[in-house]
Amino acid sequence: MGPDLLNYSIREPYGVCARILAYNHPILFASTKIGSAIAAGNSLILKPPVQAPLSAYRMMELLEDAFPPGVLNLITCGQPGSEALVSHPLVPRISLIGSAQTGRAIAATASQRLKHVSMELGGKNACIVYPEANIAEASAGAVAGMNLAICGQSCGSTSRLFIHQSVYDEVLKKVAAGMSTFQPGEPTDPSTLMGCLISMDHRGRVERMVADAVSAGARVVIGGAAPNDPNFTKRPYYMPTILADVTADMDIAQQEVFGPVLSVIRWQDEEELFAAVNSVEYGLTASIWTQDLSQAHRAAQRVDSGFVWINRTSSHFPGVSFGGFKQSGLGKEESLEELLSFTREKVITVAL
Repeated sequence: MGPDLLNYSIREPYGVCARILAYNHPILFASTKIGSAIAAGNSLILKPPVQAPLSAYRMMELLEDAFPPGVLNLITCGQPGSEALVSHPLVPRISLIGSAQTGRAIAATASQRLKHVSMELGGKNACIVYPEANIAEASAGAVAGMNLAICGQSCGSTSRLFIHQSVYDEVLKKVAAGMSTFQPGEPTDPSTLMGCLISMDHRGRVERMVADAVSAGARVVIGGAAPNDPNFTKRPYYMPTILADVTADMDIAQQEVFGPVLSVIRWQDEEELFAAVNSVEYGLTASIWTQDLSQAHRAAQRVDSGFVWINRTSSHFPGVSFGGFKQSGLGKEESLEELLSFTREKVITVAL
């Protein structure tokens, strides 16, 4: 800068920030998404999901005396309220966890005031099994990657399973056996391993997507319907479902189901594999299974996703950035990058 100048930069809070949350992890999102914005010096407005707001209410009761008035706030509303929040001139920083469709709508509204927006959106994530994989571990990983405890309602679920031709039948059999152990049950029963979908409307969407896939040539290996148990038939439960004989261009392999539906795709040529893996509009996570470390690193670089596991799936690690590419979002969460994103950098130059 020269002998007569001092230059330094500082980070300042935005002021009022808003975080709009999804329904699939209501208390997890409500509790873990407040720290970065407030630690950076902002006040925060939380908007929990209209489908599941009660845990956020309870959290606010417990935190009543933890912050000065006005620092942590909660509103519940539908789409009109969300639009008012996003467009408000005194809310310059917006964060969303939700669908790509909602993300595009919020980005369009926020762009009218050039607001800073970060988003964790949907995913149509790939689980890739190489012939060099430990078959038992890869099969168990494919099951775990479906996040069946919450009925597959996870943006990070690896709902497309790409199995190499040479191990296809073996892996498919093991995955079917593993997913079959998850049976819908009452949420108050400690033995329950799998919950329900968010609503009957959403179950209807899942049913239509599975029916369309079968009409297009997919084969139901397990599931494919609501439970036969009359206690669950008229409630938003859906059986763990595996669809085999899926091709990468089918809607079921392109669109996020957000349910317990695993699409299984056979592969043989690696070039064709990555063309299929990267053909979707999403790029959130991927899981790669092989005991060949060079092969694993090469595959991880070729997958167009923001968060990749090798011989693992579904894990998040405190301090490690999580976020996607393409229609899966903007920005990173769960890390220093998240904290800094709730600040503005100001550069100051002083003549001495």
